[in-house]
Amino acid sequence: MSAGVGSGPSSSEILAELAALRELDAPTHGGRVLSYVYDSGLAELDELARDAAEATRPLNALDPTTFPSVATMERDVLEFMRKALGGGPRFGAGPVVGSVTSGGTESCLLAVKTARDLWRADNPELAEKLARAGRRPRLVTAATAHAAFQKAARLFDLAWDPVPCQPDGAVRAADFDGKLGADVVLVVVSAPAYPSGAIDPVVAVAQSAKEFGISCHVDACFGGLVLPWWPGTDEWDFRVPGVTSISADLHKFGYAPKGASVLLHRGRRRHRAQFFATTSWPGYPVVNPTLLGSKPASPLAAAWAIMKRLGSDGYAQLTASCVRSADVIMREAAQVRGLNVWGAPTGPSVAVVTDTGLPESEQVDPHHLADKLATLGFRIQHQPGFTQPNGVRLPHTAHLTITPVTERTLPELAAALHAAADAVRGKPRANPRLEYGALQTLGYAPKREGGSFRVPSPDMAWRILKIAGAGGKGSSLPGKLAPLMALAERLPAPVAEALLTELLARVSEP
Repeated sequence: MSAGVGSGPSSSEILAELAALRELDAPTHGGRVLSYVYDSGLAELDELARDAAEATRPLNALDPTTFPSVATMERDVLEFMRKALGGGPRFGAGPVVGSVTSGGTESCLLAVKTARDLWRADNPELAEKLARAGRRPRLVTAATAHAAFQKAARLFDLAWDPVPCQPDGAVRAADFDGKLGADVVLVVVSAPAYPSGAIDPVVAVAQSAKEFGISCHVDACFGGLVLPWWPGTDEWDFRVPGVTSISADLHKFGYAPKGASVLLHRGRRRHRAQFFATTSWPGYPVVNPTLLGSKPASPLAAAWAIMKRLGSDGYAQLTASCVRSADVIMREAAQVRGLNVWGAPTGPSVAVVTDTGLPESEQVDPHHLADKLATLGFRIQHQPGFTQPNGVRLPHTAHLTITPVTERTLPELAAALHAAADAVRGKPRANPRLEYGALQTLGYAPKREGGSFRVPSPDMAWRILKIAGAGGKGSSLPGKLAPLMALAERLPAPVAEALLTELLARVSEP
């Protein structure tokens, strides 16, 4: 840096500080974190992604007419994904076309926004009638659909109408049928559902949606780049006539850096409805295919490079490793007394659940299991249970995402799984430091089913969290998550959401 420019530390000092900060992070490679990260186990791919991302770092993907390399890379990625997901001109609806987005949430948001706009254009009288009645059009998903669809419903003024699942996390096509109607803008099925690993009944639901004239989206953000090569899967993609759009993440089993995803539509009219365009201002014409305006080209370039390097055969080989690991993990989990695999997963998502058929003294709580596994070097993900509107309860579970590198750690992971289960077997869920009755007295929990409650302010939420174990040892996060998850499950959703919001907000608060 030139003399007199800036007064901060040197570049080497800054990078040393960053390295020290990274020491606190969970490891992103090596198979120790079984959620959030997707490690191919191939150093060559990491280096290729890094170099491709750096080569395109200065570009602004906002304008592919100025940076035509962006258009070329996006076209190549979409062509690969179209073939992988069974696309092409079918049933007179036009070709499968789409866009690269910044991640799964943006893909899901755009799928909902597009369907809503098309529904409004095709049903103006019904839209007006609903508005006069103070009602909103509906978005129908399984209860296990990704929370991004709840976010989409809030953002785009829709009523989220979840289809209840069975206790094992599976959802029946007949239950979808009972939700369909003229006021539904979109029905969403998952391939697979992230919490359970189960593939929704795509063929039957898409057929029903087609008969009703309703758009049908397949959320394959998790499975879109692994299910095409996973043995024994039924049709779930564009080969199914009623499927109108699919989302699939490139930064999951595409092994690209975050964030990169694709949203594909059947037909150009549907895709063009995704765009925002305006000439009604004195600046340059604004045409955005996605929610972002200016956006980096680096994630796209990295995804493009990895896709070119692997090809379909490479993805098939990496998927085969995931298949072998999933089989071993499910077999090992089934051998742990007090623990079961939840439902019947298909793909690289496995959730474990308490075996409630045994006496409590022999049961293994999956959240205590997850906390103990973290001390043994493996991190799996806590998933709270909840009671659906129909009264059927989905149990609390712990999620494992299997990646190709998991195969290298299987003996150690299996041993840790058994050791952690032995250490927590029979341990109750109750949090002795925070009695539910105390929150009832304060008014933050209902004293009876359906009773009144208050949503805590940020300061009160933090006081409650500190009692629950947060805010110690220089971090806002509690040392163990199982007690907090148990409390959150018992509280009304608005109260639990306020507590968790405060917890995450405090992490980065100056």
